[in-house]
Amino acid sequence: MTEEPALLRALNNEIVGCEKCPRLVSYREKVALEKRRAFRDWTYWGKPVPGFGDVQAQLLILGLAPAAHGANRTGRMFTGDRSGDFLYAALHKAGFANQAASLHREDGLRLKNAYIAATCRCAPPENKPLPEEISNCRGYLERELEILKPKAVLALGKIAWDGYLEILKMRGTIASRALYKFAHGAEAEVAAGTPRLFGAYHPSQQNTQTGRVTPAMYTSVLRRIRRFLEE
Repeated sequence: MTEEPALLRALNNEIVGCEKCPRLVSYREKVALEKRRAFRDWTYWGKPVPGFGDVQAQLLILGLAPAAHGANRTGRMFTGDRSGDFLYAALHKAGFANQAASLHREDGLRLKNAYIAATCRCAPPENKPLPEEISNCRGYLERELEILKPKAVLALGKIAWDGYLEILKMRGTIASRALYKFAHGAEAEVAAGTPRLFGAYHPSQQNTQTGRVTPAMYTSVLRRIRRFLEE
């Protein structure tokens, strides 16, 4: 057994047991108790959501936070909601996932050369974590980066983009996040020895249903990432 899976298992167990943010603990548990009518027969996860994917991944995909009735229900990132439907369809088409469906933790979904994490590990009210809540989660992402040592990071949305860059800023690797502007399709060779950073708009319903994000736009970004990884 290699060291990486053991380190990730230990980290994920720590994430699941985290209670650093009282507001988030209260909200995630309240949602899990009250449920949504369509999921009233479910036993909600109602805890922080750990990372998921290939432990040998070259690509780390960084989301915002678990959805209240998505990952907070199923216990797996981007699973059980419309954002996940869009994301995993794109990952499947690009060859990073074995299937497009993402319904629950035992649905057979496997990622290939990709690992998914989040800037904030608990479902926040209105999908808006507070700065201190993001800060409380930062150490988990730092350790994932150290364990996985990815060649590329794909930030889904500006909060994820800034969250990753803040780690580099705190390490003294970069002087300012402002040097790296977020946009869909943005790409940055941030510093020697760090992963290539790619940006994409978050696959939220607000973005996908208004046409701000389309499958073709995700296909374009993921194809560029695959070419880079194969270089």
